[in-house]
Amino acid sequence: MDSLKNEILKLLDKDMEFRYAIAGYLGLSEIMKRLDVIAEEQVRLREEQTKIWNEIKALRMEQIRLGENFNEMLKEIRSIDFRLKRVERTLEKLTLDIEEEARSILKYRIKRDLGLDMEIGRLVLPELELDLYGVSDDVCIVGEASVRAGLRVLESLLEKIEKLKSMYPEKLRKLIIPVIYTSLPMPDLVERAKLKKVWVLKATEDIVKPNLTIFSGKGS
Repeated sequence: MDSLKNEILKLLDKDMEFRYAIAGYLGLSEIMKRLDVIAEEQVRLREEQTKIWNEIKALRMEQIRLGENFNEMLKEIRSIDFRLKRVERTLEKLTLDIEEEARSILKYRIKRDLGLDMEIGRLVLPELELDLYGVSDDVCIVGEASVRAGLRVLESLLEKIEKLKSMYPEKLRKLIIPVIYTSLPMPDLVERAKLKKVWVLKATEDIVKPNLTIFSGKGS
């Protein structure tokens, strides 16, 4: 009897058809089929769940990578911003330095060549600003200072002089000396300045020489 039981148990464990036959006899066949379907569905769901978790993991890894890239980009932006601010500070300092240099040199040259004591400063009006401005008797200096000067600087200066003539004539004098002070004059500036009789100079030399003797009454 025990051997028969063991044989039946082995068949139930290993032989699906035998298991269904016994279950049918016991009225459990339909239940067993449904349980098998449920088991298969559970397997499928586990596989789907594993797939979803793998996708979530991949998305998280991508998010981490994007976050790292974004942080690197922010670092680069901050570095660029720092360098730009440093360049701006350097340019601002150079601009201030060359304006101070221009005022000092011009004051010396006006004193030496014209015999006039003229304070050179900055002229600020609602419609325009000039880096270089000074008056003495019937002579006035009207000019710009720039580290690098091209044709645009000259054209801007001439436009400002015309505005002064029309809007602030009291700021001008009988003799107007237009000046551009620059460390690096561009060729187009030099050629046009000669035609427009604009004095272009730097600390060490006149780039476009003015005929200052006519202002001092010394003759040409």
